[in-house]
Amino acid sequence: MTAQTDTTTSITAARPRRADAGTVRLSQRDIDGLMLAGEHYGAPVDLLAAALRVEQARLPAITARWRRAGYAATGRLGPGPAWCWLTRDGMTATGLGYPALRPSLGRLAHIRAVLAARLWLEASPAWTGGRAWWHSERRLRADQSAAGRRGHVPDAEIHWPSVAGTPYGGQVWAVEVELTPKPLERTARIMGGLLSPMRYVQVIYLTAPAAGPVVTRAAASLEQGEQSRVVVRELPAAALIPELHR
Repeated sequence: MTAQTDTTTSITAARPRRADAGTVRLSQRDIDGLMLAGEHYGAPVDLLAAALRVEQARLPAITARWRRAGYAATGRLGPGPAWCWLTRDGMTATGLGYPALRPSLGRLAHIRAVLAARLWLEASPAWTGGRAWWHSERRLRADQSAAGRRGHVPDAEIHWPSVAGTPYGGQVWAVEVELTPKPLERTARIMGGLLSPMRYVQVIYLTAPAAGPVVTRAAASLEQGEQSRVVVRELPAAALIPELHR
């Protein structure tokens, strides 16, 4: 009699590998943050957290995901919080197509102030009700031909679509952020160029305390009809680098 030995082999079925395994899946919040950083040359992490409506302590995990995807870089560039900016792959993924450059040291304060001004303006009820949208300086420069880049380019435009219920429908405003005072004549000349010939319905100047008096005097020097089209306000506190203004 032949002994028969039964051998039982346990086979564990392997899970099928997901098609997107190893890739970083992005949420709409991730996309919004990457677009914002790309439009503004980069963003300090405290303002980036405010824009995304998350606690600043959560932002390192978010930007780490962007870095794993190859879309962003982060680091300390100067005083204050760290910064985040897009890589070449990030620019390609967002479709922005701007040069992938680390924010220059000489422009950090200005880039921060412009982003803080945007967040402050976007928080207003008029912005939400009017469905306004921000046209960044970077986009304005990219939209211009080389021949058209001789004139002054504002720090941003605010576009008001023609929707019911807003008094600004169809208007375009210019936004200027001033941290340091320029010569009075130059400031007045820039204002005049933005206002005439009806280039912008309104020009919004957001100024640091040092620049406010010059901007106010320049606005007062304009013709009566143009003075009412210039609005001068103080920059929000978030525009200034925290470590330098405690």
